Amino acid sequence: MKRIHIKKYISTVLLASLLIGCSDILEETPRGIYTPEYFKTEKGVIGGVTSLYANLRYVYGNGYWLNACETGTDEYTYGHGADGNYKDLDLSGVGSITPSSSRADVLWNRAYSDINTANGIIENAVEVKTISAALVAEARFFRAFDYFMLVQTFGGVPLDLGSGELKFNVSTSRFSARNTVPEVYTKAIFPDLVIAINDLPDAGRVTGGITKTAARLFLAKAYLTYGWWLENPKNIPTYPETTRTDLDGHDAQWYYQQAYNVATTAIDNPGPFGLQQTYYDVNLAQNDRNKEMLLYADHTESSEYYDGESSHSYNTGTSPGNFAVWMVTWDYTFLESAPNTDWSGTKIRSVQREAAQAYGRPWKCMAPTIDVVKKTFNDKTNDSRYDGTFVTSFRGNWDKGGVKNEFLYNANGIKVYPGDAILSFLDEEPATNIDYSNSVYKSNVGAGILPGRADFVIAPSGISRYAYPNLWKIGTYRTDNGTGLGQPNGSITRPFPVAKFSELYLVAAEAAVKGAVTVSGKSARELVNVLRARAGIWRWSNNGNKAKVQDNSAAMIAATPATITIDYILAERSREFYGEGYRWHDLVRTQKWGELAATYEICGTAVGDHTPVKVTRDIQAYHYLRPIPQGQIDGMEMPAAEKAAYQNPGYK
Repeated sequence: MKRIHIKKYISTVLLASLLIGCSDILEETPRGIYTPEYFKTEKGVIGGVTSLYANLRYVYGNGYWLNACETGTDEYTYGHGADGNYKDLDLSGVGSITPSSSRADVLWNRAYSDINTANGIIENAVEVKTISAALVAEARFFRAFDYFMLVQTFGGVPLDLGSGELKFNVSTSRFSARNTVPEVYTKAIFPDLVIAINDLPDAGRVTGGITKTAARLFLAKAYLTYGWWLENPKNIPTYPETTRTDLDGHDAQWYYQQAYNVATTAIDNPGPFGLQQTYYDVNLAQNDRNKEMLLYADHTESSEYYDGESSHSYNTGTSPGNFAVWMVTWDYTFLESAPNTDWSGTKIRSVQREAAQAYGRPWKCMAPTIDVVKKTFNDKTNDSRYDGTFVTSFRGNWDKGGVKNEFLYNANGIKVYPGDAILSFLDEEPATNIDYSNSVYKSNVGAGILPGRADFVIAPSGISRYAYPNLWKIGTYRTDNGTGLGQPNGSITRPFPVAKFSELYLVAAEAAVKGAVTVSGKSARELVNVLRARAGIWRWSNNGNKAKVQDNSAAMIAATPATITIDYILAERSREFYGEGYRWHDLVRTQKWGELAATYEICGTAVGDHTPVKVTRDIQAYHYLRPIPQGQIDGMEMPAAEKAAYQNPGYK
């Protein structure tokens, strides 16, 4: 029997100790190795389950995984600070995806340690009389979750880690055989999630714990994804090669119906979960761990030790730290204003690096396209989601950095005070042309001026790889800044969202578009409109930095098309979950990647470049699977031909 060696993670893993009460913190204690005997103890089972939660932080919040899931889609391209990891994934002629550069290794290297831990728990916990079925169901959820992420990313993957399919492995082996996509779904993902739904509670065992609602979301999403895979409308190849036949004898339509049924059951039986009243409140840092969050990779500001020993003062860009948002942050810290009215002499950095949701650490690796601002978020008047997603107004904070000036002079020589806008990315193209070349009030970041405005401005058509709106929703937040700038270079101590209750509406709507029979009140349009109505409710203008109490829900509903298409579902998914790591999987599932992300517009990498260029991507059918990481190929002791056969086609 061929067996798999998943690098170092089977024998050396991070083990967590007991979860106590309803703590928000996963309290971890390192442990060198798991054994079957350990999983036959109460402490071992609880510790193993806790490690599954803790290990989410090695993928979610990891900036390189965000890159793997976003760059090259219709949401993001590479920024001016990008290296080959980002340029390769963009497929726009400046690089090509390889087994060494795809960064899908972030998932591969972590998922198998978790799967083996879950195998050990499921296999051995039956001997522990004090362990409930609900606790084992948490392990089943994570095993299914990891396999679901793997099969979407790589195609068929191994179910046998060395001791048999779905068995706990304690030996080291350097051989592996991949199962087919239908085998992974029907042997691992579906059975585990069905059992998990049956055994899990409505409310989590601990804060952030897995529940029936979370398991229903992922089962519905797995049914939906597998239905698309069976249908294969654009004849995208699979690997390992196999017929698109379900092992249980069902067709794609059956799975679409199951996806709809499970998702709507979760909507009707939410337990303690539900939608936030406004979109702004979903992502507001002070409102983290709200009732819309079904699953998140948790972090804590209170202790570096209980945050996986991630530095809260200076993180180098490594997990388990949360540093994803750095990748999509441009270097706003170059913004300057003048200390005197004639704009001469040395300027002052008027927007400084701050540990605040709008700012944080700029690594400038990924940039939104012009199309995102103009097309995806085309309605910025009624729909609050653009305002609740991006930072478009960069405000003065020089006082927090110790600069004593009461005010500075900015665009047009107009005074600005701390908290005033220094630079704004405009929502729409202005009626008056922006003067980007003004020699008197020249912006050092290439922004322009408009008559009477104290802020420098950039139009949507001027968004470039150098300067662009930041991603507000997953931005930095600390409570220990005091009156200063805080620690913007430390690991972000917010939880990183993995799954939200709102997705149930869009999963059910997508299944309905694919032909699922709907029930009264839950047609595709009605399901979509639940979220669109919520998006029309404002309580705060994020980029206006002031209260904005408006209810535009009627206008949002009225603007929804009478017939909902897959393209419209995908647009709504982007407006809801932009930049959170959903997009590549969404486009691959629906086989729309090569259509919706084939071209994009953006300006160049130079300061002050505001000339849009249309870029074409070369997205091939084999790109719909990521390559098996080179480290895995190199670590296996198999004949060269077998190694070549193990790799996904196109990457050999």
